Amino acid sequence: METVEELRRHLQWAVELEHSTIPPYLCALYSVDGERNPEVARVVGSVFIEEMLHLALAANLLNAVGGEPRLDSAEMLPGYPHPLPHSDGSVQVHLRAFGAEALELFLAIERPASADAPEQGDRYRTIGQFYAAIESGLRELCERLGEEAVFTGDPGRQVGEMHFRGGAGRVFPVTDLKSGLAALAEIVEQGEGAARTEVWDGDRDVFHPDREEVAHFYRFQELKHGRRYRSGDTPQSGPTGEAISVDYDGVQPMRPNPRTADYPAGSPIRQAQEDFNNAYSLLLYLLHETFNGNPTQMGAAVRHMYVIKAQATALMRMPTGDGKTTAGPSFEYVPPESRR
Repeated sequence: METVEELRRHLQWAVELEHSTIPPYLCALYSVDGERNPEVARVVGSVFIEEMLHLALAANLLNAVGGEPRLDSAEMLPGYPHPLPHSDGSVQVHLRAFGAEALELFLAIERPASADAPEQGDRYRTIGQFYAAIESGLRELCERLGEEAVFTGDPGRQVGEMHFRGGAGRVFPVTDLKSGLAALAEIVEQGEGAARTEVWDGDRDVFHPDREEVAHFYRFQELKHGRRYRSGDTPQSGPTGEAISVDYDGVQPMRPNPRTADYPAGSPIRQAQEDFNNAYSLLLYLLHETFNGNPTQMGAAVRHMYVIKAQATALMRMPTGDGKTTAGPSFEYVPPESRR
């Protein structure tokens, strides 16, 4: 990254990348029966919350270097399936109910980079390689130009100290190289583990404070293997701790990659999907406002998530008519002039 403008472009990509994980995690989360699958709901819910935190940190980073995060745009919802933004295309993002296929997708999204993997600012294979390129670019620009020439953003645009209930970590303002590097470390370590070689992400488990929290990749490994990681376990050993109960039948059978075009205009499912898409596009607007000079809108955005949850879960109870599946949210972008 030869210029600050290139750094800003990559940080906008980071905003798009962090958001791209949210719709598939929400579909999995809202499809599970929390009473039959409390551990699944806890794990997927905590990862979703922490991805929202990562989105806020990426936006703070972009604002800190004088950029303007763009969230209320069609690029945030490109249609499903689609590749992770600006990746090598090896991971295709689908919308699915929780199950074996969804778990494999989540493991692919969160897969740690190998210890010797090269940095990749574009066409990256893993998210860790992408953020390693951003970190190097940030360090080099500060060394060459000076921190004051890189961190030119208005501090008033920063989302201040806050913690999202149900997840570990925290959002904090980014104003200089030290805080910028801390934000990048928070994002990477929660996803793939500390130093690319450890299971743990450095936080305490918010539901079990006596335990260390494992990174996102390893939380999904716990669900896949039906067993927890315990002290002494490594990525090579896999989880060897207590058993976890996962009931794959305690899930709504949502049709994969829902689309409004699959249903006739005016039909109950299509109407419900259009209502959801309007509500989710409003969420993107609230987040855009939050990160573009009005940080107090974060509270409104968080409250609006309850509207989205109610609409999504209602859709997942609506039979599609094929005798096998239910409907689901389609996450299609509605431009401002078409919203109701």
